[in-house]
Order: sequence, then structure tokens, then C-alpha cells
Amino acid sequence: MTGLLTDLYEVRMAASYLRRGMTAPATFSLFARRLPRRRGFLVAAGLSDALAFLEQFRFDDDELAYLRTVVGLDEGALRALGGLRFTGDVWAVPEGRVVGADVPLLEVTAPIAQAQLVETGLLNVLTFATVVATKAARCRIAAGGADLIDFAFRRTHGVDAAMAVARASAIAGFAATSNVEAARRYGLRAAGTMAHSYVQAFGDERAAFRAFALDFPDRPVFLVDTYDTLAGVHHAVEVVDEVRPVGPVGIRLDSGDFDALARASRAILDAAGHSSARIIASGGLDEDSIATLVAGGAPINAYGVGTRMGVSRDAPSLDSAYKLVDYAGRPVLKLSPGKATLPGAKQVYRAASAGVPDVIALRGEPAPAGLRPILEPVMVGGVRLSPADPAAQVRAARERFEADLAWLPAAARRLDDPQPVTATPSAPLADLRDRLTAGLTPPPVPPL
Repeated sequence: MTGLLTDLYEVRMAASYLRRGMTAPATFSLFARRLPRRRGFLVAAGLSDALAFLEQFRFDDDELAYLRTVVGLDEGALRALGGLRFTGDVWAVPEGRVVGADVPLLEVTAPIAQAQLVETGLLNVLTFATVVATKAARCRIAAGGADLIDFAFRRTHGVDAAMAVARASAIAGFAATSNVEAARRYGLRAAGTMAHSYVQAFGDERAAFRAFALDFPDRPVFLVDTYDTLAGVHHAVEVVDEVRPVGPVGIRLDSGDFDALARASRAILDAAGHSSARIIASGGLDEDSIATLVAGGAPINAYGVGTRMGVSRDAPSLDSAYKLVDYAGRPVLKLSPGKATLPGAKQVYRAASAGVPDVIALRGEPAPAGLRPILEPVMVGGVRLSPADPAAQVRAARERFEADLAWLPAAARRLDDPQPVTATPSAPLADLRDRLTAGLTPPPVPPL
């Protein structure tokens, strides 16, 4: 069921356009009006899923029957919707790029009914993935050189969300995911140890660790806090010395004072001759708690991050918008207070040097000296321009993120009180905005 994945008012507007023969191309721009609290940047994500949504968009017979009987559309509108497919062009910021407010994440140009109907789905896909990728990027910044593992599957708002979270966090530099299907689909490393239930199912902790080391000798990691954490570390050492696994070993801390327990565990492991054993922490972590542990020098090699990243707990939404900027070659804008828009199809230009504001320009403008474009054509005539290889897409997006993370100004990277990256309209775009505004603004009403 694809065509009905939209809001009702989109269907009604599309039907009205079609009834009136309004089939000229329209350009809509999708962007964030402002950044969430404590965010100095956004990480663009979700484009691949957005393009898949556009490729699949259509109304089947059952959906048309629903629109006839429940919504009350007439036969002419139903015939038009029945043959509708997305045939438009899309320009977008490639996934993994870092952007600020007002920069179009994506622009759609298509016959207006098509472009209108896909608004809701595009906002849903791009907004969620971008919010999560940005949260994951903040965890990455906090972690320094430590590895990060996506543990969010069981707490995300649905299975589809779990897949999007695994993908978005991989783009932002997470080293692995616990989500096995996401690892398979996107070419990620799957990571997982054991649960407390596994330890409890055996007669004692040592028996559980021994069985696990024998069954998975290539990389055993022992969950040591089921009963007494430091006793669990000693038991893990005993089992490792007994079984001698062939691969690297580690312990996982899932509760308690991570700083103190990591230090004590490190001392136990080192004294036993296991200085290469890794310490993994998980449970209620986010960028703030990770940053505190890293700043304090806690000897933790990797962090499993779940709930707070998977739902972007402190900033779960984005003030995103999808607004008409051109219809039938006529640039348009919106003047609503706090929600004004910039007219026309756009390109965004960026300097190689950090700290220089991006320039939002009209798409036909030549590039300003020394700046490079960051929006690219990604779909023409309803067909995406690059093959849909999920693993390759994630790898390429991650490479872009790594480059942009290095470019990002230090002030924008701050976890607290960041100075957001900014964008400013070019002179021709500002002039067009001002001329259209003047033409739409009524003269002041004289006083009575």
C-alpha cells in the first residue's frame, strides 16, 4: 500500500489539480527551518529510502476503491490517480553531508499533483533518518577514538525505524550494529555478546562463560554484571585462561558506575596478562555520558548506544518543511511569520574552508569563485541515477560524513552551546525574494 501513504489533504489537492488540468511542473524544496536545541549541524540521511518511495509510488485497485467509497473521489479523479506514477526529477544533498538550517536536503520537480502527493512520505523518511544520523554523529564526536555499536533495535518505534537507525548510525561512523538484518542488508558488522538470561540459565557464571567461550571461540565477550561485576571479571579471566579462545576477548559492563568499574576491570585484566582484552560499556548511554567518561579517562574501548540514540531522545523531531518554490516556471514564496520561504529551484555552494557560510543560490546561477556545489541530481524522469546497492550507498555516505566531520568548525561540533553552521542567500536569490515580496505585500492600511 504505497499511494495511501500520504495525508488526506495531499490527495484532495492532487485531485483538484488534475480536475483543472494543472499538470505543469512544480518544484518543492525540503529543508529544516531551524536546528533542534543543542545542534550545531545536521547529517543528511534517508535519501536512498526516499528515492525508493518515489519509485514505488502508485495507487492500486484496492486503494482506489477506498478513495471512491470512503473519501468520495469522483471517477475522473480516480482514473487520473490510477495511472499516476512519479516521473519527476530530484536534486539532493548526498547522504552523509553536513548541513545547516534552510539548506534544501532535497528538491523535487514534477507535475504538481505528483510532487504534492509525495510530500508526506518524503518528510517522514528524510526527517527521521536525518535526526537520528545527527544524534549518532554527536555520539561519535563524544567517543573520540572508541568504537560505537548500535544497540537501539529493541527500543525504536517499529521495525522499519530500527533498520533506518542502524543505517543512519553507520553513516555517522558507528562501527557495528546488533541488528542482524541491517548488517546483512547494508554490509555492516554485526555485534553481540550475551544477555543476563544466558548467564542465569546456567548453574553458575563460570559455567555460562565457559560454554560461550567454547561455542564462540573467535571473539568471546563476557557480560560480567549479572551478579557481582568485579567477581564476574575474575570469572571471565579464569575461563579465558582455561579455554584459551583463538580470537580477541572482552568484557561488557551494562550497569553501575562505568568509570570506576572500567578502571577496576582494566586492572584485573592487565594483572592477569590480558592487556589486549577490550572493555565495552552499554546501558543508558548518550553523547553526554560518553563525553564524561572519555574526558575522565575511563579505559573503555567501545560503547553500545541504544535507546537515547535510536529515538534521538533529547531532540526527537526536526522542524522540517516541504514548500512549493516554483510552479510552471513562476517562482513563488511564502510570507507567513516565522515560516517565510525562499523562491525558485536552488543550488547550494560551499567553501573548502570551515566557518564560511554556505551560499543558497538559484539553480541557474554560476558558482561563486572558490565554492563548490553540494546538491546533485539523483533522479531523472522517476529513475534514480545510481544503482540501488545498499551496502555501497552506506559506504559512500560514511566517507562523505568523515570528510565533512573533518571540515566542520570546532564551534559547531560542540555538544553544548554549539555555534551552528549557517547559510545565506546569494544576491540574485535575495533580489528575487525581495521583488516577489514587494509584489505580494499589500499597502499599509491608513488609520481611521
